[in-house]
Amino acid sequence: MVAANPVVPGSVDTLEKGSSLGRDALRRLAKNRAAVVAGVVLAALVLGCILVPSFSRWRYDQADLATGPTPPSWEHWMGTDYFGRDLMARVFFGGRISFAVGLFATLVSFFIGITWGGVAGYFGGKIDAVLMRIVDVLYAIPFFIVVILLMVFFAGQEGPLFKGFKSILTLFVKHPEDPSYFPIFQILIVFAALGGISWLTMARIVRGQVIALRGQPFVEAARSIGAGHAALIFRHLLPNALGPIIVYTTLTIPEVMMTEAFLSFLGLGTQEPLSSWGLLAATGADSMDLYPWTLIFPALMLAISLFCFNFLGDGLRDALDPRIQKD
Repeated sequence: MVAANPVVPGSVDTLEKGSSLGRDALRRLAKNRAAVVAGVVLAALVLGCILVPSFSRWRYDQADLATGPTPPSWEHWMGTDYFGRDLMARVFFGGRISFAVGLFATLVSFFIGITWGGVAGYFGGKIDAVLMRIVDVLYAIPFFIVVILLMVFFAGQEGPLFKGFKSILTLFVKHPEDPSYFPIFQILIVFAALGGISWLTMARIVRGQVIALRGQPFVEAARSIGAGHAALIFRHLLPNALGPIIVYTTLTIPEVMMTEAFLSFLGLGTQEPLSSWGLLAATGADSMDLYPWTLIFPALMLAISLFCFNFLGDGLRDALDPRIQKD
């Protein structure tokens, strides 16, 4: 009769469970109180921007000239602007546009940057030299000047882009000549202009990460089983470089939001009757000595959002840093 194997103390049943890199990153992020609080505040702001304009008794464009500008009260919690419009509804509706500009322009920057940098870093040689010299030339041009020129030349009502936009609208609406569609077209131009310029740093970051990874054994193994160039770049190299990419993406969103606010402040971004935090701040700055609440609330919302994105980006950077050892 064969004796049963004795149970050794501290064997499989008592071994510590393994942990993935993603789980370790989430655990480190959860320990960063500033990043967690920033994430909660951002989630609350986004939720407020979605819900408040939808359920408010006041529309963001509902004017009441008889009321005029009034300070915060129980009826209008953030007061009203010069045209008697409820400022709370306009601020939260403006948050929709500010967050949308930050998100979609960053996505445009993300896809252009990772593709450009991934191709340059993977192939190297002359392809890398040509692609990165183009990036260097674009870097030499002042960012704001490029965005302003794009807005001036391509966002006009008589330009070919707006005519093409109206042609597309004919497929979905009965009256594409309605002037209320022009501000929407301008928002789309803002998305494209900001996203089409802010990818330069992303491309450099991705290129550096790909160069560091392309000689690793897992890349050679994938190449040995017949993986093509596209598969190596997008299925093997870029997923392993996501840490720095995600961190820079979270830091690009507030940069884009700030740029949109500056453009709106100059009158080149969002236009009435739509509103963004930059446009509301610009409008409030004109009358801040008489009606300070029209500047305080949109500027405060913008400042809180920018701080939260930066705290969250710093927390993600620390959580995703592979040099941080397990506790």
